[in-house]
Amino acid sequence: MSRIGQKPIEVKPGIEVKIENRGVLLKNEKGEFVYELPKGISARQEADKVIVERKNDDYKALHGLYRQLIQNGMTGLTEGFSKKLIIKGVGFRAVIEGDKLVLQVGFSHPVYVSIPEKVTVEVNKNVIEISGIDKQKVGQFAAQVRAVKKPEPYKGKGIMYEDEHIIRKAGKAGKAGVAGGSV
Repeated sequence: MSRIGQKPIEVKPGIEVKIENRGVLLKNEKGEFVYELPKGISARQEADKVIVERKNDDYKALHGLYRQLIQNGMTGLTEGFSKKLIIKGVGFRAVIEGDKLVLQVGFSHPVYVSIPEKVTVEVNKNVIEISGIDKQKVGQFAAQVRAVKKPEPYKGKGIMYEDEHIIRKAGKAGKAGVAGGSV
């Protein structure tokens, strides 16, 4: 069983942390995160660490969840998060028009996807790089873009994550190649 909630969170240099009542505020020049802790979960700051505690074992799952959310906020404010998507297919492409990502991926029409606030998108040939300080928004937008045209198993055409491996299927077997078949 995971004991992630018991690990202290190291406060990175340049991040201001405020803990009041049940709220945890993380702030620097890149942005800010506010986490409202549920009943049974509390946080305290000791020197350069934030410690998330639970009232009893009934809150074990929430303990780990909120500890990791605060950790992700720290990481987002210092390093940021990014996902890369690769577009495969003849004539498939993406461009950015204002606050929309325009995908031409084999449909009779272009698909427009609105880019959320605090998420930046760069398109370089057939690679879409999505980055931002909020891990959830970056991941959700990447999943939304991928859902427009998921990779298919026969030719591998579509939009896929950079580290994703598509299991390919064999196409139809011709009649001449089938044992017992006559031509």
